[in-house]
Amino acid sequence: MSIRTILFDLDGTLIDTNELIVESFKHTFKAHLDKEYTREDILQFIGPPLRDSFEKVNPDQVEEMVKTYREHNLSNHDLYVKSYDGVFETIQALHEKGYQMAIVTTKIRETALKGLELTHLDQFFDVVIGLDDVSNAKPDPEPVLKGMDALGGNPETTIMIGDNSHDIHAGQSAGTKTAGVAWSAKGKDFIESLNPDYVLNHISDLLEIVEE
Repeated sequence: MSIRTILFDLDGTLIDTNELIVESFKHTFKAHLDKEYTREDILQFIGPPLRDSFEKVNPDQVEEMVKTYREHNLSNHDLYVKSYDGVFETIQALHEKGYQMAIVTTKIRETALKGLELTHLDQFFDVVIGLDDVSNAKPDPEPVLKGMDALGGNPETTIMIGDNSHDIHAGQSAGTKTAGVAWSAKGKDFIESLNPDYVLNHISDLLEIVEE
């Protein structure tokens, strides 16, 4: 069956927030742990909900660290964030062709909307499923199922696209097709190891996949 519903992760998939995320983690770890983390150290924290990441390093200061991270992230947001090459044009083309599309992210809704507005992608997405819209974050299938249901889709005609393991696993658990992006901060080999149905070398590859 052909694809009619397309669900996108946001950070690292449609918009490049990697440097903002890395700097926000560095700032938070320095402030609360007085410890310098390298970029490589921080890659493991990119993707999961913030509380899950901070629980691993300091269970006693999770809420304080989330607050510090979000303050730094929001105040520096517009300095770093931009969409990846070809994203605007591809999303616009999919929108014009009538595909149903939603954002499914582990960010809180307010921050996700800020990134969409900055990159002018907000006009193409009526449905945004954020961390504060679900009880269980990805890799649980709940966010994917919620986004799909909001668009009236079904697993057989839906594809979930992301840059990290929790995106692919959530889609697989929900029974949708999945696509990983080769521009993931963790690298193409990592994405391929997750066994998605497709790997996108460029966002425009998605046009060919959905029209197969």
